[in-house]
Order: sequence, then structure tokens, then C-alpha cells
Amino acid sequence: MTSNGIGRGVLRPVLAAERFELLRREPTGPAAEFVEFHWIVRWDLRGRPAHPQQVLSHPNVHLVFEEPGPFVYGVQRGLFERRLTGAGRVFGVKFLPGGFRPLLGSPVLDLVDRRVPAADLFGPAVVRAQREVLGASDPDAMRRAAEEFLRGVLPEPDPTAREAAGIVARITEAPTLFRVDQLAAETGLSVRSLQRLFAEYVGAGPKWVLRRARLHEAAARAEQATEIDWSALATDLGYADQAHLTRDFTATVGAPPARYART
Repeated sequence: MTSNGIGRGVLRPVLAAERFELLRREPTGPAAEFVEFHWIVRWDLRGRPAHPQQVLSHPNVHLVFEEPGPFVYGVQRGLFERRLTGAGRVFGVKFLPGGFRPLLGSPVLDLVDRRVPAADLFGPAVVRAQREVLGASDPDAMRRAAEEFLRGVLPEPDPTAREAAGIVARITEAPTLFRVDQLAAETGLSVRSLQRLFAEYVGAGPKWVLRRARLHEAAARAEQATEIDWSALATDLGYADQAHLTRDFTATVGAPPARYART
């Protein structure tokens, strides 16, 4: 999470914090083996303009309880945008990278850039769970209702899912790995084995995860600093030069990093 309570990847977090509240709850019991955390977004924009919120997504699958029905969101490789209007709240289950594969029973790559009705995967029980989750009185009660549903669908822990989560954590916690061959050397896996593991369990290739970690870091630096040496930052993040960072950032976020920092 960033210092203002808005998670990394939520673009323009200062403005975002003025438009909605983002809460986080840690998973408990059996869910902790599969879930990174639960999140709740609450907003009240009645009488105010709609707010289009953009998110630089992470390599995670989400189960989201929202109106008009629950959905499963695969890894979103582009810029994700949600338009908030009126008043409402949403509860999300953010699965660990690799953590949704044991529930899905097929490669997570099948979900990439897709939003799938959760009932297609879990049947009518997830629709009943939505009523319990969104009807709960407070965030902790929402978490308990969601985890009650999860207890009925979670399989046995999968050691390969745990391995995938560990590799992604190594990438995202300290973006000092820049190439897939570096990651392969550090993990002891071949490049091809890494690619198969990520397609099966993560839903996005290792090259994409490495690149996204660098962009998250660039956005976070832009949001927190008043003066930035963009050339030095490009070097820190493994880009050949500032122009490469600018092109990569602009292609994904839609604005050059210096302009993004100003806004």
C-alpha cells in the first residue's frame, strides 16, 4: 500500500483518495493459502461528477462481488478503468499469483484480459454468497461471508501455485531483475519452464510481469517525488536510456512519466 492508503497500481492516488475509500483485510484460515488479501472500495459521489479510476493491474486474478453480479477478472494486461458513479461498494478477493489455478482447473492464461461471470465457474452458490457479502454490515463481516463461500470451493493446497507466488513476489518486491534469463538463473528453472509455469499458473508471461513491476515502480516514484532524475530512474529500472522508459510508460499509462508526475 502507498502512504496515503491507496494501493500501488492505483493511478493518481491523491485524487483517488478524495473520490473513494479503499480498505484491505488479510485472509484467514484456509483462504490464506490462496488469497493475497481482500479489498473493499466504498464511494459516495452523489451530486458530484463521475470518477473514472485507472489501475495499472498486477499479475493476480480477482473474484469481485459487485452489482449486478459477481465476476472473476483475469490478469488485465492493459490499463484497467472503472467508472464510479452515485454511491456503492465492492468487495474483491485478490488471489495470490498462481493461487486461482487450483480452483480453475485449467491454465489461468485462459482468463487473461477477460471478465467472466463467477456463476459460470462456481455455480449459483457464488450468487448467494454475493447477497451475504454485499449485505454484510461492515468490512470484517464482508470478509467472513466471502471466506465462508471460499471454504466450500477451495481445493487442497498446490505446491506449484506456492512456487509461482514466490517467484512473482521476488519480481514485484524488488524490481532489480530486468530479463527473463536473469530470473531463470535465479530460480534454477529454464526460460521455457518459466514461461510454461507462468502461462499455467499466473496468466501472464514472465516478461510481462518483469515489465509491469518496473512500471509500478516508475509510477510510484513519480507520485512521491517533486523532482525526479528520469535518466537515473531509467538506469535504476534497467532501461537502456530515458527514452525507452518514456516510451514504455507512455504506451501503458497514456502519458509520459514527467507529465504524469505533474498531474
